[in-house]
Amino acid sequence: METPSRGVETPTRGPLSGTVFESTTLRGVRCVRLSVLTDETTSPERQREADDIAAAALSIDFGEGDQLREAVDLDVSASKISPFDRPELGQWLARPDEFDALVFWRFDRAIRSMADMHELAKWAKEHRKMLVFAEGVGGGRMEFDFRNPMSVTAELMMMLFAFAAQVEAQSTSDRVTGAMAAIRKMSLRWRGGGRPPYGYMPAPMPKEHGGIGWTLVQDPDAVKIILRIVKELLEGGTVSAVAAGLNADSIPSPRDHWAVKMKRERGGKTGAAKGKHVVRDVFRWTPTVITRMLRNETLLGWKMHKGRPVRDPEGNPVMASETPIMTREEFDRVGGLLDARSVDNRERSDTDALLLRVIHCDSCKGRMYLSKPTKNGASVNPFYKCNSHARGDLCELPANIRASWVDEFVEAEFLRLVGSIQTRTVVEIPGYDPGPELNATLAEFREHQEQRGRQKSRHAAAEWQTRADALDNRIAELENRETVEPQRVVTPTGRTFADEWAVTDTEGRRAMLVEAGVRLDVRRGVRGGWRKLDTRRVDFNMMGELDPVADELAPLADLVATEDDPVKGAPTAPGNSMRVAETDPGLSAPEPVGELVAA
Repeated sequence: METPSRGVETPTRGPLSGTVFESTTLRGVRCVRLSVLTDETTSPERQREADDIAAAALSIDFGEGDQLREAVDLDVSASKISPFDRPELGQWLARPDEFDALVFWRFDRAIRSMADMHELAKWAKEHRKMLVFAEGVGGGRMEFDFRNPMSVTAELMMMLFAFAAQVEAQSTSDRVTGAMAAIRKMSLRWRGGGRPPYGYMPAPMPKEHGGIGWTLVQDPDAVKIILRIVKELLEGGTVSAVAAGLNADSIPSPRDHWAVKMKRERGGKTGAAKGKHVVRDVFRWTPTVITRMLRNETLLGWKMHKGRPVRDPEGNPVMASETPIMTREEFDRVGGLLDARSVDNRERSDTDALLLRVIHCDSCKGRMYLSKPTKNGASVNPFYKCNSHARGDLCELPANIRASWVDEFVEAEFLRLVGSIQTRTVVEIPGYDPGPELNATLAEFREHQEQRGRQKSRHAAAEWQTRADALDNRIAELENRETVEPQRVVTPTGRTFADEWAVTDTEGRRAMLVEAGVRLDVRRGVRGGWRKLDTRRVDFNMMGELDPVADELAPLADLVATEDDPVKGAPTAPGNSMRVAETDPGLSAPEPVGELVAA
């Protein structure tokens, strides 16, 4: 039976004089696939070269220029994505009338499972296509011609070779998985290949630790950025502001950092629907990226697997590096800082409202927020207003008050009480609290206990018990560790609060008020109180560490105050009060210093 063909027939003179026969040129699609973009042994150039040699031997033409027929799928796994779901090959398979043959380098470039090969063979048989593998089993070229619908040999042979390909892929996967599991339990041993945790880079294993394989050491470039992030957070910066600063300075994000280190292009794919992806030129720093990085125990030098610490038989975390970036105390301190910030993670820091988090409605006790009415595009008489409706509450007597009045009033009262007090810097020396790690290990133990009794084999039950014993040992060790209290080193700056107030911006002044525990409660206004501040409407309180000092200085402040200047040096308004903070009975009288910033 004559084999049907959709190729182009061209007359060719044969080797015998006067003999002319018809040859067929097939329209082919050159297929290229890589699982990993950095795999040099199966590079696109090598695959193209092999495909071209096979195509030339079979009179297959791939076209050229704008008419080039080629399917290039890079960073696409054949084990996870079938030929029909791949970005480029899938599009060609959906247009079978545009070609006659598919040419692959080897079987594993096309498929890695019998199910996928069956579907591809079924498709080729239905559409009468030829499948060519430049290097088949044994290294020779293999062709499976489905253009003859009566031939079953091609389909049978493909199934046999597909079975062999699937077995090989599974064996390779098992070997790699087993090797990675073994290396994972080795102290200081890094598996090699892939991107290391941010802050580290691979280095040859030192001889004193065996000298075999790789370990992780600190990456000075990344550690410098981590220290910058922590410093800015400790100085009061928000995670969002830190991320914005890193992006403004063009600092590569953790994902891009390793690409730059390896002299590769930044950016890449992001998650999307199956068979699709979004490509970004660069990956930017975000609050989520920073938070996830700072909460990752890899900073402690721990090995992590699927988000959990890898533990030895005694329950101790297996170390991936001999030089961790953080101590446990430092890690917990940063984690506590992030926890504290997360409470107010929706708080604006770029507002020009001096009394944000300071001013409250006396009726509902909720915060008041700055409102800026406009007239002809310009702000007119900004005022603070009760915002109970935004919280879903009902305030019986919501208060509004002009911003300039209360801003000046709070500034005057604050400086009258503490302006002459000297500021200080406070250096926190972290202690050690085994509680956070103990709680995390207990949670891991409880989750492990839920799997008790589900093991069907003795070996699985033994592995479960080994893990349970290791966690139990670690819990017992943490329970016996003593808590070390943090210390504070206080250093006077030689400057007063009045000095600092004069040179800082609105955000800095607001931070001073909040840190001092200043609170202003505002009652609803009365008729005729629109020309100036009615001090009977407001209660000024200060409940921070400066209270004892300010309370001692209050009589002196009242003596030097002038009644004719309502802003500078005004005496405390009627009804205003200060609550003296409770102090430790074992402490002496408070020192005449205030706290400005934690360094």
